[in-house]
Amino acid sequence: MYYVAIGDSFTEGMGDELPDGSVRGWADLVAAGLAAVSGEPVHYANLAVRGRLLEPIVTGQLETALALSPPPTLLTLNGGGNDMMRPGCDEGRLLELTERAVRRCVDAGVRTVLLSGANPTDRLPFGRVMQRRGAVLTERLADLADRYGIVLVDVFNDAEIRRPAYWSPDRLHLGPAGHQRVAALVLTALGHLAAAHVVDPGPADSRGVRAEARWYREHLLPWALRRLRRRSSGAGRTGKHLDWVELTPEERAAEPQR
Repeated sequence: MYYVAIGDSFTEGMGDELPDGSVRGWADLVAAGLAAVSGEPVHYANLAVRGRLLEPIVTGQLETALALSPPPTLLTLNGGGNDMMRPGCDEGRLLELTERAVRRCVDAGVRTVLLSGANPTDRLPFGRVMQRRGAVLTERLADLADRYGIVLVDVFNDAEIRRPAYWSPDRLHLGPAGHQRVAALVLTALGHLAAAHVVDPGPADSRGVRAEARWYREHLLPWALRRLRRRSSGAGRTGKHLDWVELTPEERAAEPQR
């Protein structure tokens, strides 16, 4: 199997940091899981880059993915989260871009899995806007998946993963337990029902006054400054696996940093 993942920070794996500072994430876990359940090597590429808007994902990343040699047999696609955090977001345009990408994959004979991103809105100051936009887009993605006969992994409406302990301290990206849960949802959607469906994330962090002040200072303020400067968190970055890497059934994904 040749599996390639495209997307933004959700697919890159932010929030699931390893001791060496690199990130793991659900796509890495899916690749390792596919090797384990098949008993055969899986070739894996991950072109996702944090901060990317949907259009460069479904143009640049997608075309790079389809140009890999050998070509991919499985592709996962998620995007639009960064678009939804910007004023004037057009959900119809996001759907149009996604459908164009799906059609491109179907025409190329690549099995395609869509994912709606996890819903972070409960603890964000602009959560209501993102909740509305995310709900609309996910509903439209479900219709799109039905029309093309492809799999949609609806993480956005997964109630379990909205528990605070599944998330990283920045409240925008999933933590290690969250990425494990998404990987389980994807593997299950692909027909591997032995995948664990619920991960115990342990106790959630408290939300006292000091914790809230720290979050605003360490996470919200830097994000707002990047927006004012029109600088993406992924500026100058590339995907972490630009070509095929082989994962054998005996290999396990590295343990995340706790």
